Amino acid sequence: MGNDISENRNSAFIERGIGNSIKGLIREIQELYLIDEVPWVIGYSGGKDSTAVLQLTWMAIDKLPPDKRLKPIHVISTDTLVEQPVVSAWVDASHKQMEKSATDQDLPIIPHKLIPDVKDRYWVNLIGKGYPAPRKLFRWCTSRMKINPSNTFIRQMVRENGETILLLGSRKAESTRRARTLAQHALKQIKEKLSPNAGLPNSLVYTPIENWSNDDVWLFLMQYKNPWGFTNKSLLGMYQGATADGECPLVIDSSTPSCGDSRFGCWVCTLVDKDRSMEAMIKNDEEKVWMSPLLELRNELADFSEDKNRRDYRRMSGKIHLFHDSIVRGPYTKKTREYWLTRVLEIQKFIAKEGSDDFNNLELISIDDLDEIRRIWLYEKHEFDDSLPTIYENILGKKYPSIISDDNLLQNEDWHILKEACGDDDSLFELQTKLLDIEREYRGMSRRAGIYSALEKQLIFNQFSGEKEAIDISRKEHDRRQLAEKHPTDMKLI
Repeated sequence: MGNDISENRNSAFIERGIGNSIKGLIREIQELYLIDEVPWVIGYSGGKDSTAVLQLTWMAIDKLPPDKRLKPIHVISTDTLVEQPVVSAWVDASHKQMEKSATDQDLPIIPHKLIPDVKDRYWVNLIGKGYPAPRKLFRWCTSRMKINPSNTFIRQMVRENGETILLLGSRKAESTRRARTLAQHALKQIKEKLSPNAGLPNSLVYTPIENWSNDDVWLFLMQYKNPWGFTNKSLLGMYQGATADGECPLVIDSSTPSCGDSRFGCWVCTLVDKDRSMEAMIKNDEEKVWMSPLLELRNELADFSEDKNRRDYRRMSGKIHLFHDSIVRGPYTKKTREYWLTRVLEIQKFIAKEGSDDFNNLELISIDDLDEIRRIWLYEKHEFDDSLPTIYENILGKKYPSIISDDNLLQNEDWHILKEACGDDDSLFELQTKLLDIEREYRGMSRRAGIYSALEKQLIFNQFSGEKEAIDISRKEHDRRQLAEKHPTDMKLI
């Protein structure tokens, strides 16, 4: 739950009252808006904090004369394509309503939905390349799926205008770390109320509600009507459904706690021990029971104890990495990647049949993603059995819509013939398939430059007959290096 104002006397509204505080902020926003021609970008996630910032900005600009509303305000939302479905649908509906209301009210507010490049998407990296589910020491998802799309948009604004101002719903009350970050930014303010964005040159940051508590946010949202036509009570209801006890009272005075700590994010997130918001939604609302398979898959991805059975003993480079005599495992194996694809498609089929009317067309993995995964499996991993269309057709009961343009591909039958020829020697089979496919890749080229390097790289990758041999040889090499460091003169005589 959020902080109780009666216990935490840090409410921004205590001294001046909510009415005067909001009026003061609106004047501040208007002054900042009119002071220059630098376009604004508002980060909008659909949550309470970003909603409060957008609502304050909308109210402030709406009170300006029409001839003063000249500077564009871009509202950006990053959809990772694995967002919690209920929240994703909420944001999409908000964007549509914003677009209509901004036009009707003659406001220069423009919503944008940003998505990651295909190469950066979650399933492309996890199922395609075999990246293991994100964890604290390998958090590969955030920069690819969240930061890159928004930074690309902001850089484009800077290229076109020379500078941009980013409005965020960051608050000191969110965490000690966030408070420390905001304090550091305050020390570096260039213009009053504006701080430099360390990662994006010529981009300034404005955080109008940084001193608000959780209760301040809800008090504002409940007492001031949403100006683009959505109801903030529905937003409150969404947070209420995502709290464990299902309680989220209206904030009516300083003794009423709020439900401000509910967190929404990617439904596949394995950076937390449990997805408490999705668990609570399923528990509190019978109409959301269809989300149970999503939670089950998320928990399965987060079960890192199964890594030994799921991941290759080699890194993507083919190298072996030992840590305290234990092997640091690499990407998911072919079998595991095919399993994750099967699970995702099975859940998509289940939701289409059993989900609510609002979500029965939910696409968990797009054809663009599938095409890229197929390309990676065929051309980067040399898995020419081309299993993806077969998995797709077996589960969804319809023909895979895309075809491969490369007529030189080895066929599924070739794969199985080679498998039979290699017998039970999986290591030999893997080596032969990859060497054969590398040869195919360079077939027909007038100059086959690079083929020897590619073949050598593959031979190095498959140099071990199995995990046991890889570990034994790596330990001996490690011991040899340590001995060389301790007795360099003796090693020269060997």
